[in-house]
Amino acid sequence: MRGALRGVPVFSFKAIREELYLKSFTLYHPASMVQESMSINSQFCRAVVNSGYLTFDQMLNATYRYRLGASKNGGVIFWELDNKGWPHDGKIMYYRPDCHRVKNTNPTWVSYLLAKRAGQKKGEYTTSHCFFGLHLIQGVQECRSGRSSDITPIAVVEAEKTAVILSEHYPQYIWLAAGGKGQIQIDKFRPLRGRKVILFPDTDPDGSTFKNWSDKAKEVMDSIFWEDSPPIRVSPILEQHATAEQKARKIDLVDFLFEKN
Repeated sequence: MRGALRGVPVFSFKAIREELYLKSFTLYHPASMVQESMSINSQFCRAVVNSGYLTFDQMLNATYRYRLGASKNGGVIFWELDNKGWPHDGKIMYYRPDCHRVKNTNPTWVSYLLAKRAGQKKGEYTTSHCFFGLHLIQGVQECRSGRSSDITPIAVVEAEKTAVILSEHYPQYIWLAAGGKGQIQIDKFRPLRGRKVILFPDTDPDGSTFKNWSDKAKEVMDSIFWEDSPPIRVSPILEQHATAEQKARKIDLVDFLFEKN
């Protein structure tokens, strides 16, 4: 990872613009964009380590695992790579030193910035999204004995931050992120057919997120493409064990586990 330890800037949209054939801008971005952007020098990575969620070595491992990038302004780039390794898009986000998002700064998509610099307007370019971390299921030794119980289970959370942190603490799962409460679309599950999947929705005061994700899980299981696949589980851990105060803050699994300890 160029610049990972020396603080050398590793990412600029000017360099990417020179590499990318913008006139033929389509669904996928070249893999070189992901490789060139990879860095542990983002506000997010520093905050994760300084807040005690991960050690430096764990953060380094997670950065390689998820191909985390860094923008020239210190934002983290959460690349969405599919199960074939193709980049679909990248979400640029900014974090405070306490590892919470900068609330007055909305996430920015790499596809939007590239299209904007190419003079393209909304509707003139295409992109698509997949689960963050989906590339981790490619090349995995699926089943040595032929029994479905031996297949590495998939854990899906809402935030990319949660998947990154928990991947180091619970490596017995492949951790994916939907990218938001409402980003649990049915088509995103297609590459996961035949796999054991458990969803870990964030919590809230009225349980609406848990209900929404439970409804989506049922829709997926009722879909033809999910036929003969294991049932999708929706974990009730936060609904059953989070306090009223925690639910009011809409905590996620990382918050619950670290506050508990």
